[in-house]
Amino acid sequence: MKQTLSAALSARGYTNLTAVQEAVTEPGLEGADLLVSAQTGSGKTVSFGLAIAPTLLGEAESFGYAGAPLALVIAPTRELALQVRHELTWLYKETGAVLASCVGGMDARAERRALERGAHIVVATPGRLCDHLRRGAIDLSQLRAVVLDEADEMLDLGFRDDLETILEASPESRQTLLFSATVSPEIARLAKRYQRDAQRISTQSGTSQHTDIDYRAVMVADHDEENAITNLLRFHEPPNAIVFANTRAAVARLVTRLTNRGFAVVSLSGELTQSERSHALQAMRDGRARICVATDVAARGIDLPNLDLVIHAELPQSEEALLHRSGRTGRAGRKGISALIVPPRARNRAERMLRAAKVTAEWEPGPSAEAVLARDEARLLADPVWAEPAAETETATLAALLAQRSPEQLALAMMRLWRGQRSAPEELESIAPRVAPGAGFGPSRWFSIPIGRISKASPKWLMPKVCEAGGITRNEIGAIRIFDDESFVEVSANVLDHFLEALGPTGEIAPGLRLTLLEGVPEEVRNAGTGRPGAGRKPGFKPKFGGKPGKSFGGKSFGEKSYGDKPHGDKPAPKGPRKPRPEGDFSERPTKPAYKGDRADKPSGDKFAKPARKGGWEPRDGAKPKAKYAPKGPAKAGKPYKGKKG
Repeated sequence: MKQTLSAALSARGYTNLTAVQEAVTEPGLEGADLLVSAQTGSGKTVSFGLAIAPTLLGEAESFGYAGAPLALVIAPTRELALQVRHELTWLYKETGAVLASCVGGMDARAERRALERGAHIVVATPGRLCDHLRRGAIDLSQLRAVVLDEADEMLDLGFRDDLETILEASPESRQTLLFSATVSPEIARLAKRYQRDAQRISTQSGTSQHTDIDYRAVMVADHDEENAITNLLRFHEPPNAIVFANTRAAVARLVTRLTNRGFAVVSLSGELTQSERSHALQAMRDGRARICVATDVAARGIDLPNLDLVIHAELPQSEEALLHRSGRTGRAGRKGISALIVPPRARNRAERMLRAAKVTAEWEPGPSAEAVLARDEARLLADPVWAEPAAETETATLAALLAQRSPEQLALAMMRLWRGQRSAPEELESIAPRVAPGAGFGPSRWFSIPIGRISKASPKWLMPKVCEAGGITRNEIGAIRIFDDESFVEVSANVLDHFLEALGPTGEIAPGLRLTLLEGVPEEVRNAGTGRPGAGRKPGFKPKFGGKPGKSFGGKSFGEKSYGDKPHGDKPAPKGPRKPRPEGDFSERPTKPAYKGDRADKPSGDKFAKPARKGGWEPRDGAKPKAKYAPKGPAKAGKPYKGKKG
């Protein structure tokens, strides 16, 4: 490692390198193309700064004259690009490096002037860099190294064409480094096309993600989602926290709600200007705000100090988004908490997402109001202010308080002042624990029936059939699960012998419908979630015709019968040979003779230009004409109407 870089790390307080930093600085990898996958917050910026240093500096310890850029670092968002520039500035401070940035939302004219003055390292976003490239404001011919930071994010944001344009304009002899949280097939194709014999480096565990992050799945009622967020913030009281929402409208709603509850809140969403975003982040850094409510896109690349809590007000769209969100905390050896707000309707989706992300979450209810107040009491008693001696300026006031108030009054006032500075906790509705199929019903056995949703089967139709055939009541039936071609019924083990005896050897509950006793819980039921009558139906499914199964069309489906032998239902096919078809082409049959009578002498031309008839309506076939004005009511036909005389 260069002495100038080692000195910068020591001045920054580094005693040991992270796993990814050690991996990219191995002696055998100097100048090599690298494809690196490492989790967010693992020190990637410093790692690629160390990796490209030998390529940029060579044998020297510092840079010379700044002309065309020697290194190019591309990041998906302006926040991440500015953060990367900040990190590289202190890392390369002793080398005399000149850094420039080209990011969207900033003054493009100032960026062009900085490029004209010269820079050793340029940090840019893809769109703005392509603008400068098309205008001829940047020269990439001298590039020695190109770094794509968060390459997977840039592809997700639609920057593939811009990245290809930039890489095509760069020298082929460059060193190319791709850093990505995940190596998707698209990332692999990009690496194969633009890297030469890239070395694959991965510092992620194959079995777990984010070992410094404690994942919590907070189960709340549907109407308590925002109340649970309030209680989580009050219970943990982190130095800084970020709350993720999926839409700008949800961000605005949460900001209003939390502000009304007394929290110091800022927001990050796509509608903010760059100046507003910078002010919001600065408020979080200097302590004027403690909570940031943001969308995924707006929060990409931000690095907030002491961020100990991440709350997912709404579940992310994918497991990759979950990892990116959660990666805002648990950095640089600090422990963090990632809490997912999970209402009952989102339980299955949350479980699938956690499995796909290879993380384990602790399922728990939201902090109750009593738990928050108890945590307040513990924090109050543990406050270091109790151990501080009284200052000289406080002695007189202390004596006056002790003379005028009892210890109980002083303690009560202290407690009220402490709680008055904080938002009151919310009362949360308790959530019943989730049970497996059949739990709480007692010992039971499952039966299968070869009829399902496609045939319009429903619990309403199946339950009376099963009860009648088995001689039991609905109280002895547990869950009924309906699937496309098959259904499952749970029967209490206490009445199993009586039920099987009543069914008889055939086990039929209706003609052609036979119950089959199963061993254990069916796999379909286990994978579908909790078992309750009708739970297997798709959302919005509504049986027609009173919930009865649809009428089948005979023993075979139409597709299994030969052509010409497809009767409706079980009706027999018509016997005997078909009626012979007349021979010859249709053109050989006699045609209808042409009409040879007189035709109306109608004028040619526009049919709407014919003159109107005279005399009004004319009778047909000798019918008697009506009077010009017919009387109203039952008057005799043909009689002229005579009005009343004055």
